[in-house]
Amino acid sequence: MQFYPLLLYSPQVPDSMTTAAAAAAAGEIPTEEARPPRALYSFGRPWPEFNEGISYTDTFRCAGATTTLIEFYSTNYKSSAPLPGWIQRIRNGQITVNGEVTTDPDMALREGSKLVYHRLPWQEPFAPHLLDVLYEDNDMLQLKDWKMPSSFCSKQKDVQSHPVPVHRLGRGTSGLLLCAKTKLAKARLAAYFAEGATNAGKNRSRKISKFYRALVTGILQNDEVTITQPIGLVRYPGVAEGLYAACSSGKPSMSKVCVLERFELHNQTLVQVEIHSGRPHQIRIHLAYIGHPLVDDPLYGIGGQPNFDAPEFSRTDESFAYDGGYERPLQPVPGDCGYYLHAHWLVLCHPITNEMIKVTAPLPQILQTREEQQDTAKQLGG
Repeated sequence: MQFYPLLLYSPQVPDSMTTAAAAAAAGEIPTEEARPPRALYSFGRPWPEFNEGISYTDTFRCAGATTTLIEFYSTNYKSSAPLPGWIQRIRNGQITVNGEVTTDPDMALREGSKLVYHRLPWQEPFAPHLLDVLYEDNDMLQLKDWKMPSSFCSKQKDVQSHPVPVHRLGRGTSGLLLCAKTKLAKARLAAYFAEGATNAGKNRSRKISKFYRALVTGILQNDEVTITQPIGLVRYPGVAEGLYAACSSGKPSMSKVCVLERFELHNQTLVQVEIHSGRPHQIRIHLAYIGHPLVDDPLYGIGGQPNFDAPEFSRTDESFAYDGGYERPLQPVPGDCGYYLHAHWLVLCHPITNEMIKVTAPLPQILQTREEQQDTAKQLGG
């Protein structure tokens, strides 16, 4: 049975890709090249310039203690705003106590008081809204995600079932995003990913494999490198729960790196990375750990640790300033983009039919080899 993905033209990537399917028993994926037909549809609606804001609810529980409204918020939510910021939010009328707006920072709270902080709408970072469907059947949907938040699926209105992502891509990562259209498919696909993470580094067959393209700094000397550095949480300013980084006490992780081309003039290397586990920011961390961070990665430096020497970024806009002077940390955070990483192709055992399927997302030009760039130019009539 042959599956052809659905592809929509994009100015970001070339109009070509590969897809194939074969019997699971064969254990191989055909390498046959096929130019796919035009897409049957795309979906997505433009994102509004500002979101709708959000409300945070608390119940004050501290019997016998006298606590004011400003003390509660400035003590419990230091990472959200400094003391003057919380005072400004209260005086803006953004906080209600038991359903009533209060503008008095020194209001005494009583046991059981219901508190709601209304964060004002803010401007979201730019993200494209149209998605290209690369593969679809009754159980799965595979999309070409171009640096878009993975919660996009709530915007799809033209299909009967509601697709749900079964994994995530970093905000700055483009490429394939796999979604489930049924509960059974979601459960089985999630199990595939969990099994891969659990068995990282073990010689066991996997039901799903993901391959990425990345552009890294420096020239890798070895054609192939296997990285097994554990990844875990470390303390980091502005990230309350901690930041994922190379960590000896972290969880087992494995990435296999294959050099595709070396660009001596620019001191860069184009690589393919197969991940055997799916830790957050794994490729960024692992490549940085071996001394070759992704080109223009603002967060991870050599050693797979946060790059405290990264240039500072302006993080304040008018909506944040009015909302109590809220500012993100000056240090880079995981959502900062700029690096070159693309989820290129994926091979999986279909969660229902058990067929082996391969789907490929077209590459942005900067992540193509010279030969691939020449082939793309020929296909486009250049």
